[in-house]
Amino acid sequence: MEKQATHTGGFLTSRWKFALYIGFFAGCIWGAVKIVEHYFKFTTVSIGFIAEPFFKHSFFDTWAGLFVGWVFFIGFSIIAAVLYMMAMWKLRSPWWGVAYGAVWWAVIYLAVGPYTGMTYWSWELGLYTNITDFCLFLVWGMFIGYSIAIEYTDRRFTHPIHKT
Repeated sequence: MEKQATHTGGFLTSRWKFALYIGFFAGCIWGAVKIVEHYFKFTTVSIGFIAEPFFKHSFFDTWAGLFVGWVFFIGFSIIAAVLYMMAMWKLRSPWWGVAYGAVWWAVIYLAVGPYTGMTYWSWELGLYTNITDFCLFLVWGMFIGYSIAIEYTDRRFTHPIHKT
């Protein structure tokens, strides 16, 4: 039977609470980076791309739209972190998180996004938008994956060395 918690710094951490925590901060941090990218015109896709099917596009040009888009990105990040925890939490390498981010980029920008109105087709977005958003998803995925992997596979905390 697998343990549902790990020992870190004197505290037991629930896997599911930790996934929510990591997802929340992944959304906050990398959502802020996404806002900065869009502000400086590195990408044409705004932070509200996930909420795009539910609101008019012009709404995301307002402060309220920016905030709503960020909240949706945080929610998306929480869901992604929980899915990572469910399927890949025992994988140790940061490369699994990078691959996870690449898969999410492909799902959103190549499959689901164009059909739902979240994004345009990748060839319509331009080279800079594709590179910028792809790189953002790589580091976002690495943040989620590596944070979870370190927490639950680090042998120093799961099997402490006893001094004799």
